[in-house]
Amino acid sequence: MLISVEMPDSADAAHAYLRDGALPLGGGTHLMAKLDDTAGTDVRLVSLRKAGLRGIDAEDGVVTLGAATTLADVEDDPRLPYLSPCVRSIAAPPVRNLATVAGNLFVPQPYGDLAAALLALDAELDVLGADGARREPLERIAAEGLPQGDLVTRVRFTAPAPDTFRFHKAARRRLNSGSIVTVAARVMVEDGVVADVRLAVGGLTHRLVRATGAERALLGGPLTPEAVARAAEADAFEPVGDAYASAWYRARVYPVHLRRALLGA
Repeated sequence: MLISVEMPDSADAAHAYLRDGALPLGGGTHLMAKLDDTAGTDVRLVSLRKAGLRGIDAEDGVVTLGAATTLADVEDDPRLPYLSPCVRSIAAPPVRNLATVAGNLFVPQPYGDLAAALLALDAELDVLGADGARREPLERIAAEGLPQGDLVTRVRFTAPAPDTFRFHKAARRRLNSGSIVTVAARVMVEDGVVADVRLAVGGLTHRLVRATGAERALLGGPLTPEAVARAAEADAFEPVGDAYASAWYRARVYPVHLRRALLGA
């Protein structure tokens, strides 16, 4: 049962509430829908709306997103055109006006499409923990989770070079649908071969994953349909089934959507 909602005016104050057992509340688009599952348990929330964690900076090629920045803020920012297709694939405009960057990092799969894009961009998180502020790779937090009581304050990444970022999401509907397979990639091709590649996959398994086998398979060779087909077989993923798609179907269509993400066809 929800017994209180605190609204602190600083990140430090919000962190103090979290260390005392409260749960963080960003836009509430996922959390509030889950409160009925906590019947019989007292729940205290701490809203991040007024904690000074909203805003976007983009200077010298480094982008910083405040944790409470809304998805609509990201979608509309002219400095982040490569993220707009990703954000527009998430839910519907009323949800994007509420949902936050940090909230999208921690929703369960098959959601969290912005998180997949940020993982492909090698993002790092500014975190307030028991020992003070620290910086964590998003990849580690995606794999291991965030310690209870810690607070993400910002997300940082290097803006991709023009035409190097790719995003593709397969879903049952254009809006308001979880992912069947989401592929986000940063790919640099020089002299006809892949010089650098970083692939993140969402929707396919129980958490966001790096497609490191596919990365190794693609590196140093031409970006062709044949190369992508071989890369799709290079990772031992364990697809999951849910209301959107069976595990068998996800495994079957993953190579198709990897090809569409990387080659556009």
